Amino acid sequence: MTDLSDLLRPEAVLTGVAAATKKAVLASVAAAAAGIVDGDARDIGERLAAREKLGSTGFGYGVALPHARLPGLAVVTGVFVRLAQPIDFGAVDDLPVDLVFALLSPVEAGADHLKALARVSRQLRDRAFLAKLRGAASCDALYALLCEDQARDAA
Repeated sequence: MTDLSDLLRPEAVLTGVAAATKKAVLASVAAAAAGIVDGDARDIGERLAAREKLGSTGFGYGVALPHARLPGLAVVTGVFVRLAQPIDFGAVDDLPVDLVFALLSPVEAGADHLKALARVSRQLRDRAFLAKLRGAASCDALYALLCEDQARDAA
């Protein structure tokens, strides 16, 4: 497993989020992100929505990876949301989405943005790991799963 602690802070992990549409999910992500990156929720939501217009970031297995670049952001930052109920996200496999990991990157991030997307995507394609995320009882448990490196567990 991959340790995502460089992308996530505990307050960036939410569970039980009620949202009936993709637009509502992106608004919830943007609101959470705004407090974490000291940004404007409306601007963040618009940037995430603009990226979605290029094609759904729902990549399958009930997971979406919306992402955007933000001016003034210092580091790549993630927000993880487990929805109360799965929603249609226009995913490539047509399955509804209940797990959303949003990535916000500095405009100039370039390779760092792509590397972060690849790391998160690789982690969230592991079906056993997804089952653990879906079964976690709290935000703290979700954060621990997302930020624990199995290499540490084996030591």
